[in-house]
Amino acid sequence: MFLIKTPKATLNITATALSIFLCASLWAGDADTNGSVTWLDIEARGANQDVYFHAWGGDPQINRYIQWVADQVKQQYQITLHHVKLTDTSEAVSRVLAEKSANNDHNGQVDMVWINGDNFAAMAKHQLLTPLWAAKLPNFGLTDPDNNPAMTRDFGLPTQGMEAPWGKASLTFYYDSLVNHAPPQTLQQLSQWAQLHPGRFTYPKPPDFLGMSFLKYALIVLNHSQPEAVNNLLYQPATLQSQALLLPVLWQYLDNLHPNLWRKGQHFMSNGMALRRLMGDGELSLAFTFSAADVPAAVARFDLPDSIRSYRMQDGSLSNIHFVAIPYNAAHTDSAKLVVNFLLSAQAQAKKQQPSIWGDTSVIALSQLPTAQQAWFKAPTESHPSAQIANQASSPALSEPDPSWTKVIATQWLQRYGVM
Repeated sequence: MFLIKTPKATLNITATALSIFLCASLWAGDADTNGSVTWLDIEARGANQDVYFHAWGGDPQINRYIQWVADQVKQQYQITLHHVKLTDTSEAVSRVLAEKSANNDHNGQVDMVWINGDNFAAMAKHQLLTPLWAAKLPNFGLTDPDNNPAMTRDFGLPTQGMEAPWGKASLTFYYDSLVNHAPPQTLQQLSQWAQLHPGRFTYPKPPDFLGMSFLKYALIVLNHSQPEAVNNLLYQPATLQSQALLLPVLWQYLDNLHPNLWRKGQHFMSNGMALRRLMGDGELSLAFTFSAADVPAAVARFDLPDSIRSYRMQDGSLSNIHFVAIPYNAAHTDSAKLVVNFLLSAQAQAKKQQPSIWGDTSVIALSQLPTAQQAWFKAPTESHPSAQIANQASSPALSEPDPSWTKVIATQWLQRYGVM
């Protein structure tokens, strides 16, 4: 793993200039998985190619940002970036797995994929990802991985250089301040609030990512009083014994909560966008998202009322880092590395963090940037009140459980509640 030690004054604002400077000191003679290849070699081989980026396409704001990235890499490298819009990341996983089964080991249709958690675990298990490349990107050092080990772990699993971090996110709740003057601040308060306001809250049906995020948050919080040794089982592969110790309190909580949900917990919407529509239509007065920037953006589009406000639960916010990976059989591996390196540049990360663009928290350690570039990441002095997250500092970050728990929770949830 490389940690870039460069005088701050020598860093330029463009990804191209930065990578040219760094390649001389870091890449000369360095061996990658294909032999002795320098970053200059990768730039030469990766230019003038098409790159197919398979990424969730359900948010117009994110889609516009990816199009901006496409414009930038076109200018810098003459790379044509195609955003292959997915409804579920598992679609890309299935495609690469099918290609491997067909012995297509060199001309895959997926050059890059936006993944984390379960999908990363599945692709790593089946050896579907290119290893040992992410730490060699010139801009990877800007994440300060030696002092920030989260940059090399995905849901607790070592990434082994198969992924590059792209952004951070946390579970954020939002409410209509005109009809909801005292939103719940903890999971237990949520249950009490739902009793007083029946039909005004719900969550998406598993295995939807947002619905699963709520269930994992609940599972962690409800087991806080357990001995530490029991709690630690959440961060290990799920076994029958650990399930018996940890899951009953979740099902008991949901049994009490569901009768007070929207449509009495007999029906659940399929995704977070449907949840937001219910808020916009006034059917709900409390909801949540894993992308805090979704809220002010929806207010600006008049999808949500101007009275919406955001906050995080005092008993914790489920948080994770999302990554970009390159499949083992990508047709344009070098070109994909150039795109990912740009995604990690100060220019791209600062733009992505702007609330009006995406609002995704940067993975760059600002200490690795010169003062002028650090200023790019300052919060805007004026923002809509819905973008101001109340009690953010007092909400502890909750780490994602081991990926195996996602399948266990989804399967058992469907068995208990999905038939209704």
